[in-house]
Amino acid sequence: MEFDLKNSILKTGTTIVGIVCKDGVILAADRRATAGNMIMEKDHSKIDYVTDYVLMAHTGGVADAQFSVKIIGAELRLKELRSKRRPTVKEAANFIALSTYQNIRQPSMIPFIVGNLIAGVNPDGSAELYSVEPAGGIVKVKTFDANFSSGMPFVLGFLERHWKENLSVEEGVNLAVESVKSSTQRDSASGGGIDVYTLTKDGIKKVIDQKIEAAYNKRE
Repeated sequence: MEFDLKNSILKTGTTIVGIVCKDGVILAADRRATAGNMIMEKDHSKIDYVTDYVLMAHTGGVADAQFSVKIIGAELRLKELRSKRRPTVKEAANFIALSTYQNIRQPSMIPFIVGNLIAGVNPDGSAELYSVEPAGGIVKVKTFDANFSSGMPFVLGFLERHWKENLSVEEGVNLAVESVKSSTQRDSASGGGIDVYTLTKDGIKKVIDQKIEAAYNKRE
């Protein structure tokens, strides 16, 4: 499994970014879907609503990610109905991690490999960010993360220099956009566009829906 993870990092073909701010969480991603060296789709959303209060940004197989969103979303709604209360972000993230762990250990000719950034708003209005690696390990993110996306080396290097304590949501949005742009400039598997969501006490909002257009300038 360690070998599989090492060899899948630069094959996931995506850039996802999660940033923790003093008053919320930012989740961002590019919109290019690839199969090897082929660009299959230029406008593919990589951030999905799992429930009304939880978002999941995925890296890895598209089919695996879509399956996860449907199954996990249904399970969390059932949990809410049974317990008569809304699950916390931590509970949702742990359920996603458990599901990921179990799925990759089912005997299969095609391994279930997907990494996720899970962001959500708790019943008390606080926002949290968790990272679930492709093997099912989970960690609460206190600063920023890009999971195992192919754009990770570029994003983390950029954020190491520019993230700071007590970052506002507005500053976080700008930082997320620049992070994804830094990846699309060097990672051939990332591009197409940028989606950015904010998660605060006021709920979840999509604040950036930007298409990256090719620009051709005359060389001086």
